[in-house]
Amino acid sequence: MIIKSLIVNNFRVFRGVHEIDLIPRSKNNTSEPPIILFGGLNGAGKTSILSAVRVALYGRMAFGHGLSTPEYQKQLDALIHQSVGISDNKSSIELIFNHSQNGTEREYNVTRSWELGKKDKLTLKQDNTVLSQMSYDQCQSFLTEIIPTGIADLFFFDGEKIAELAEDESGKVLQTAVKRLLGIDIIDRLRNDLSLYLKRNNEAAMPANIQAQIEKLDKARKQAELEANELAHQASQCNGVINLTKKEIDAAEVELSLRGGAWASSRDQEKNKQLALEAERKELEKILRSEIEGSLPFSFAPKTLQNLLAQLENEKATKQTASFNKELTSFMTELSWKLTDEIDEPETVIVTIKNQLDERIANQKNTPVLLDISDREFNHITSQINTQSPASFRRFDAARTRLTAVEALIADLSINIARAPEQEQLEAQLTNVKQLMAKRTQAILDHKEKVEAAKHKYREAINYARKIQRLHDKHKVAYNAEASLSNAQNAHKLLGEFSKKLTQVRVQQLEAEFIKSYKKLARKEDLKLSARINTTSFDVELIDETQRAISRKALSAGEKQIYAIAILEALGKTSGKKLPIIIDTPLGRLDSKHRDKLIEHYFPEASHQVIILSTDTEIDKGYFNNPTFNNAISHSFNIQFDSTTKSSTLEAGYFWDQQENNAQEVN
Repeated sequence: MIIKSLIVNNFRVFRGVHEIDLIPRSKNNTSEPPIILFGGLNGAGKTSILSAVRVALYGRMAFGHGLSTPEYQKQLDALIHQSVGISDNKSSIELIFNHSQNGTEREYNVTRSWELGKKDKLTLKQDNTVLSQMSYDQCQSFLTEIIPTGIADLFFFDGEKIAELAEDESGKVLQTAVKRLLGIDIIDRLRNDLSLYLKRNNEAAMPANIQAQIEKLDKARKQAELEANELAHQASQCNGVINLTKKEIDAAEVELSLRGGAWASSRDQEKNKQLALEAERKELEKILRSEIEGSLPFSFAPKTLQNLLAQLENEKATKQTASFNKELTSFMTELSWKLTDEIDEPETVIVTIKNQLDERIANQKNTPVLLDISDREFNHITSQINTQSPASFRRFDAARTRLTAVEALIADLSINIARAPEQEQLEAQLTNVKQLMAKRTQAILDHKEKVEAAKHKYREAINYARKIQRLHDKHKVAYNAEASLSNAQNAHKLLGEFSKKLTQVRVQQLEAEFIKSYKKLARKEDLKLSARINTTSFDVELIDETQRAISRKALSAGEKQIYAIAILEALGKTSGKKLPIIIDTPLGRLDSKHRDKLIEHYFPEASHQVIILSTDTEIDKGYFNNPTFNNAISHSFNIQFDSTTKSSTLEAGYFWDQQENNAQEVN
């Protein structure tokens, strides 16, 4: 899992929206260093970063188990930022992270928002797609499945958690952590529930008369089931007869077909089709004759007829011209007489007009009039050639094509009818098919009858079972007490053994991981230490090379913290989860030597992503510039608190490195 970014809005000391990039970045073209370092003075808001991650993921569970709804609401209201002159009365946290599940890496976006006095809202996205089909509780359960709260305590912790483990001489804190890690706390709760059940229920005997009724009803039930099964078997046999008869019918129909039965069965239909087609053929022939007698012949000589139309057009134009010339000549004669009376020397004008008229008439093209038909006759001929003839041809062609198809169908039908044998020749085969069909029908009726009878008997058996159940329910405690208590006792014992063996196996792994981590972090490298964890009390004993137990009470405060961090690291590795580590104020009570160990051997190697929240007195300038530690830093932030606005802001760079080259832009 990689936490990509955290976006807080009006959360605790952070006023407005702050987006924090938490993805480890490559450095000098090398592998990505794991550490993201936050620096801030006490009260600046370091713990707010850890709280925001936990609240985003776990909601109510981030504040502990058993929190009531009003108490949870009160906790949320207290997280809303309240600064000078600003009170939006709402807050939100958005956490974006990548998580691999079953070999597939997906991006998840968790947004938890709330308003003062109102229930929080939870939105979950997977690969930028809102999982809208999931309710609030389903989203919360999904997140808890990805990172169980018991596991998260081993990866997201602060100085208080370290101190709690360091001072835990009773082993209760470690016991709780191990049980949550292994799921043993669920087994313990189940065993406790079984113990309560065993206490509340005492064995009792079933009254003899009730037992006798149950036995009688059970006997009747078994008899009804037996009869129902027999009827079901008979129905199955009927079904076999049905299937066998169906095969015999298929074989008989094949034989009938080979003898021409298929043709015989359709002979009457074929004859009826033939009669219908004969009638259609006569109608088509009638249509063809009608078209031949009409305008169809005009379509047989299209070029000749087009020449005829051209001749008629020209003759029509010639006659129109001649008529016009005649009218014009008459007009010119009248004009000449008028001009003689009205003007002097009219001869010149008349000669000029006459010459122009003669020239015009001479230039006209005249076609010899051969046919000399009227305009009505011309229009009739034109309609026949251009309109009626093409339509007649289309009707003729369609009728001719259909006639060809009809004659082919009539020929095929004649062949089929000729193939069909007479009815008498197939009588034996037809009778056999009818008998088989009747046999199959009777088998179907028998099958239905047997099935209904079997259903009736099954219903009887069910009714008897219900009566038995009612008696059981009526005397539930008495009847079930012995079996239930026996099962509960066996389960209680089995769960205890399972819990014990599981604890032993995993504690051995925890011991090995713890001693490996402790040796790495403790100053006493020369000691050949081992560890022993009591699987009952969960007390941890350090064993020296002489097999003597080293008293934890004799450890200094710093050594106890090293012990606690080693336990946390061992628990995390035992869990098998690859999660980021978030540590708040980790170096509080350590001396310089122990701090050196954590700086050089724990933080750079703790996980693939390590988010450290530190003051300037914990990771100071010397530690910040330590080559091993500094090379493991991806990038850093400085949280600065403004006492005037009572709010904090984030700036790139640590206390002494405000201008680092890989500065992050913070919104």
